[in-house]
Amino acid sequence: RFGDVSGEQDSVVVLKQKIGAVRCAVILRENAAAFAEFDVPKLPESAGPTHNVELIAAALDLEPSDIGFENHAPSRFQVGPPFNFVPVRDLDALARAKPVPAMWKAGFGKDDHNDAYVYCRETRSHDSAFHARLFAPEMGIPEDPATGSAAAAFAGVVHFYDGLTEGTHHIRIEQGFEMGRPSLIDLEIDILHNSMHAVRIGGQATLVARGELFI
Repeated sequence: RFGDVSGEQDSVVVLKQKIGAVRCAVILRENAAAFAEFDVPKLPESAGPTHNVELIAAALDLEPSDIGFENHAPSRFQVGPPFNFVPVRDLDALARAKPVPAMWKAGFGKDDHNDAYVYCRETRSHDSAFHARLFAPEMGIPEDPATGSAAAAFAGVVHFYDGLTEGTHHIRIEQGFEMGRPSLIDLEIDILHNSMHAVRIGGQATLVARGELFI
């Protein structure tokens, strides 16, 4: 669809990525940040086993009793790069989590993608379904305020543990709040014949900085 907002238009573009062609729909809104929604070009899949809970807890400076809620346990899923998904019992445990460099590889592996996506069911807003934090110290990223690739893979976690029913499920994820850079990521999962049929991620974007590079 198209609509004139300050001389610009809603549009659909296709981004060529290593994982494949990614369709992106951009929707402009009056007096609000633009909204973009991406089709995930590949469905999430398991990325193998995780390490034991004691090592995972130590890598996050938590107690083993902080790890897990309901039937959720640590898991690994991927769309592109794999992520370690670590459920914790509540917002308090999530707020206390922090990377322990000396234990990181023991808890999350020695490969190039040993990032940890730590999440809980308790949220700041009643409109959200999960609250999350992403730590990637081995990549030089102490914490990331919004991680679309992890959210896309998280669809596999939600479907596996929550047993999503037939239809489209709208799931909002909070991230970046502990950093003072709050982000809301919208995740849509289509379930057809008890299997994932399609996944989409989206959110609004706000310009926070601008600069020029002179060479």
